Amino acid sequence: MAQALGLDFGTTNTVLATADGKTTHSMGFTSSAGESDSMRTALSFMKDGKLGASALKVEAGHAAIRQFIDNPGDCRFLQSIKTFAASALFQGTLIYAKRHSFEDLMEVFIRRLSNYAGSNWPSDVARIVAGRPVHFAGASPDPVLATQRYNEALSRFGFPEVHYVYEPVAAAFYFAQNLKSDATVLVADFGGGTTDYSLIRFETVGGQLKATPIGHSGVGIAGDHFDARIIDNVVAPEIGKGSHFKSFDKILEVPTNYYSSFSRWNQLSIFKTSREYEDLKKLVRTALEPEKLELFIDLVDHDEGYPLYQAVSATKMALSAADEAEFNFSPLGRAGKRMVARADFESWISDDLARIEGALDDVLEKTNTEAGTIDKVFLTGGTSFVPAVRRIFTERFDTDRIETGGEMLSIAHGLALIGERDDIAQWTVQ
Repeated sequence: MAQALGLDFGTTNTVLATADGKTTHSMGFTSSAGESDSMRTALSFMKDGKLGASALKVEAGHAAIRQFIDNPGDCRFLQSIKTFAASALFQGTLIYAKRHSFEDLMEVFIRRLSNYAGSNWPSDVARIVAGRPVHFAGASPDPVLATQRYNEALSRFGFPEVHYVYEPVAAAFYFAQNLKSDATVLVADFGGGTTDYSLIRFETVGGQLKATPIGHSGVGIAGDHFDARIIDNVVAPEIGKGSHFKSFDKILEVPTNYYSSFSRWNQLSIFKTSREYEDLKKLVRTALEPEKLELFIDLVDHDEGYPLYQAVSATKMALSAADEAEFNFSPLGRAGKRMVARADFESWISDDLARIEGALDDVLEKTNTEAGTIDKVFLTGGTSFVPAVRRIFTERFDTDRIETGGEMLSIAHGLALIGERDDIAQWTVQ
């Protein structure tokens, strides 16, 4: 029976896995949205008279999205909870007049998953092994704070042991199960909020897989940042970015911080309850193009964050296979349908690409490793399919050394495998 539970609490999706020797299993979930072995990292809260005046109907993952879509305006919807983990500025959010801390949200999410798992949820797990990025997302991330918050949330489940492993290390361990010979492996893990690298030497000694960590690096940039660039360049100008308002006898530009909040679609539900949003609504009276700000307010009031994410994600995915793709977001009106060129998209994300490549340079330089000495390069995560990202690696490494796979499963399954080992301390982040 499995002694460890691997938890990949991701920015976009969450996966749990157990291991039985070298065999791993994803945990299955059954909710009102059907069956799945992964869950969108999302929560929805809605008042339900059947449960009592103060009770809320809470859903997670795909069921949360369904509840939100079916009950527009009546449902509080939160996505990408992980992005707030390392932020000291995030002190909680109000949900129907009750403040929820990050720890509360993480606990509620995992409890819903345990409910959806039913009998699949192991009752006698000795340890939970949670993944964590090398560098958390955010402007000034505090990894100590993030770990404290994870500890507080996970301690509420009574696990005897809680361990943390770098996410790319877990992905590397999963990948290493299929190695035919000793190898130095570079893993690049592209999540929703972070890009992480791990360089590890794998060797088989006495029939046992031995690993020697060589170095790690990362940066708080990944797929969500690419989404934000599309929003910032395609959507934001239509809802007032770059427009002006009148203040006494001066003409001033509408503050750009409103659009920073809007471009992070996962933060729109937080923005909706903020003082900034109240200030934005007051600007309409003095705006030179009030119709643009009114459209901005309508999008926030009608909880268009998730439909916007779907439209942007579809465009980004299409640009991985074509030189041009259509952006289609009907709530934006006539401006919500236009073609986006891959060349423009790549120019918008050029600074992000430079930082992603800089983190790769960092791990190679810190470990004094030449690209030619790396035997295998394992790319995992959806952002690895973006052509401009892939070129970072094809320009440095022979294509026959580059492999992909396990985009959804590699981290959780690697965590579960590590959790079964007696030498777990070798793998964990202290």
